[in-house]
Amino acid sequence: MRIGVLALQGAFIEHEQMLQRLGVEAVEVRLPQDLAGCAGVIIPGGESTTIGKLAVQYHLIEPLRELARSGKPLWGTCAGLIFMAKDVQRDQPLLGLMDVTVQRNAFGRQVDSFEANISIKGVDGDKPFHAIFIRAPLIEAVGQGVDVLARVEKDNEAVIVAAQQGNLLVTSFHPELSNDDRFHRYFLKMAERKA
Repeated sequence: MRIGVLALQGAFIEHEQMLQRLGVEAVEVRLPQDLAGCAGVIIPGGESTTIGKLAVQYHLIEPLRELARSGKPLWGTCAGLIFMAKDVQRDQPLLGLMDVTVQRNAFGRQVDSFEANISIKGVDGDKPFHAIFIRAPLIEAVGQGVDVLARVEKDNEAVIVAAQQGNLLVTSFHPELSNDDRFHRYFLKMAERKA
């Protein structure tokens, strides 16, 4: 199987390494033609405004939307979540695919980054997932058809940090920075089902 990793900016190498450990061909996507033959695409963390501007510059917005419309899975982590959302409460280039409202940098600045053990609906095993949050967004609201997969405590409230809408998957945290490959395997199952 061939999985694309958007490689315009951000933490794409860690996703590639995780995919390679799972025996999957990881392809760096920088131009529309790099999407050829990809069973799915991961949009990594980084800086969402920069990722969006570069995606516009390299003519990737419409090809990524078309890939999603064809039913192939897209997974956005951290900045990738922001880039995939329909509403981020500010003007920046977005794919606008997933019916979620996102709050950027919801947990604070870089120094406020944290780790937490969370339960994730649908991910194999009873063991909590060790999630790494770095200047992370959160999902403030979800539309119809969006399935909430995980929450974390923030200011005595359980806020949404992972969700799925059909073939679209998003996480506020960085599964690629942990040694736990369950989230990547979950995404690969999505790609296998579509294939």
